[in-house]
Amino acid sequence: MALGTPSVAQPPARERQERQVVVPNSPEEPVPEVRVAANVATYLRFDAPIDRASVEVEGRATRFRVVDSGERTLTLEPTMEPGPGEKLGVRMRYRDGSSPAVVSFALVSHPSLVDKEVEVVRRPRTVEALEAALAQKEAELAALRGASGPAGFFFSGRLNLDGVLARRIEASTSARDGLKVADGEGYRAGPWALVVVHVRNLPGQKPWEPGEARLTRADGTPVKVRSVDMNKAQLAPGEEGFVAVETEAPFWKAGEVLRLELLDRGGSRRMSILNVVL
Repeated sequence: MALGTPSVAQPPARERQERQVVVPNSPEEPVPEVRVAANVATYLRFDAPIDRASVEVEGRATRFRVVDSGERTLTLEPTMEPGPGEKLGVRMRYRDGSSPAVVSFALVSHPSLVDKEVEVVRRPRTVEALEAALAQKEAELAALRGASGPAGFFFSGRLNLDGVLARRIEASTSARDGLKVADGEGYRAGPWALVVVHVRNLPGQKPWEPGEARLTRADGTPVKVRSVDMNKAQLAPGEEGFVAVETEAPFWKAGEVLRLELLDRGGSRRMSILNVVL
């Protein structure tokens, strides 16, 4: 009588499940567990975009065949599942800035279950949490309002030990395109520089308002302009006003002469100031 080949006991097939997990609002809450199995792909779907570059998977290089992140998805396929009692950490950040900003999971194994698809959602914030966040924002706003003037300038980081250097700009020019610059002032600090020019829209001209400012060094290197503002909405014919042009942190030497060009919103009327010293 021939002996048959001994049979090898196969592990029972695991039931593949679809379920939802909720991201904890507090670090004190337990980390959600996701059940994985060797050679089985698990798909995590998020209710908001994730930062793909922030995805961290423990054992990624040695224990996973697939780790693929999309805008709202993460696919995991391990070649070696966690052992009994073992947990592999997964961590990433959301891109929308809402709280909680970071989500973490613990990958575990289960003798009879594996998560095929997992929907990841953030729990709506409680009324108490929303009220606390609102109170904090209101306190911050009140602090900013109360710290106006030089104190507010310091608190915003725009005033430091470099101080402020001020210079008069002798910008008297002949009229061009119906505009004339009488004079101005230049201010220079560590994080910023500011040009303020006194502009007159000559009688008989159309109303004027600044739309763009271009500031360049003598060698033609452009200086990044952060903002262009005027103390009036526009200049009527014969009216005068002050135009302020703020720049990036100065990278040029103090006292260097720059050229400022102001254009209106249509780009048709412009003026140049050649001797701007910051």
